[in-house]
Amino acid sequence: MPSCEVLVVGGGPTGLYLGALLARHGVDVAVLERRAEPSSHSRAIGLHPPALETLDELDVREEVVAAGARVHTGEARSRGRLLGSLTFERAWPQNPFVLTLPQQRTEAVLERRLAELAPGALRRGREVLEVHDTGPGPVRVLVRDTAPAGAEETWTARVVVAAGGAHADTGEPAGTTGRVRTYPDTYLMGDVTDATGDPGTAAIHLEPEGVVESFPLPGGVRRWVVHTGRSPEQSPGQELAQRLAEIVARRTGAVLDVGSTSMVSAFAVRCRLAERTVAGRRVVLGDAAHEISPIGGQGMTLGWLDARELVPLLVRELRGGGGHDLADVPGLRAFQRRRLSAARRAAWQAGVNTRLGRPVPAVVCGARDGLLRAVLATPARHGLAGAFSMRWAGAAQQPGGVQAHGRTLGPAVPATGRGR
Repeated sequence: MPSCEVLVVGGGPTGLYLGALLARHGVDVAVLERRAEPSSHSRAIGLHPPALETLDELDVREEVVAAGARVHTGEARSRGRLLGSLTFERAWPQNPFVLTLPQQRTEAVLERRLAELAPGALRRGREVLEVHDTGPGPVRVLVRDTAPAGAEETWTARVVVAAGGAHADTGEPAGTTGRVRTYPDTYLMGDVTDATGDPGTAAIHLEPEGVVESFPLPGGVRRWVVHTGRSPEQSPGQELAQRLAEIVARRTGAVLDVGSTSMVSAFAVRCRLAERTVAGRRVVLGDAAHEISPIGGQGMTLGWLDARELVPLLVRELRGGGGHDLADVPGLRAFQRRRLSAARRAAWQAGVNTRLGRPVPAVVCGARDGLLRAVLATPARHGLAGAFSMRWAGAAQQPGGVQAHGRTLGPAVPATGRGR
């Protein structure tokens, strides 16, 4: 019967980061991932400055930054006019950019680091069926091999962490589901060759028909996202790419090279915040704990901040013997409170971003344009830059953390309301 100290369910960005960080600090960890092979899709691309800070813990920040595209400037446009722009020097003097990197490349870096720190810790093609946490013995997890006629086996662990994403069945603690709020908004996005000639600038087009967003990616590629109303597009991939190009051209005048499309997908938006994230000897974090609108790209950063704050608490618990209800541990109760507070802050901001991108009458669009132009002409633009780059989520590590492998792993400090 396979066993470990911490069993992480889900091998996406949050699960891989958590697994590697636990291994970095001497914890016997296993990461179970349902997918038999790494994903080939770009999906999440935004790495805010707080996300890059978390990568310092794994000594992979320089590798990720070298692979990504640096967005130094954000522009707001409407009906062919520039309303204003902002930069990130004030919000992040030491890191004046938001990095973009396709998710599969981010996952590849984390997977390699996990393999270096804990060879064999990642087990692909493993689906969690049941989690039995009845105490006082170890948590028992029923796992099935996803290969044809795959066998079932039971794992045991002292702690189980569900990090399997928003739609994964990862045996979360009872009560973590939370209420789901579905937004009346759908989007179409695609990655195409960048013909803008401006690889360091992201643009938001606030058009009467709905928002158009574009972000540079590495390798001369640009991500385009358009609001498509209330019903998601249902066409095949090539038709979706053509539809994306038509919307972008009509609203902004930009011409996309449809033949260069490397990814295109349609999606709807919803929000779900867990009622609690700690129960028994299980923890839920990342998208499994807080699914928010992807408009603004905060999800991956939130998941890594969850993991970075959780690790010192788990290390202390494991070294202290553990075995009891984690919800009774004061530090973990505080962790739950802080991380849910951070998720609510991010969800609020994502909701604002989503509402701002909806179609509006021309007269309302004009009033909105005037207000935004006025704001971007004042020092208030630095506050907007801080909000969009998640400055509110940056929290400096403080002394007094857990010592492991010669490095201090800082204590759990609030991730909201703390400036740099």
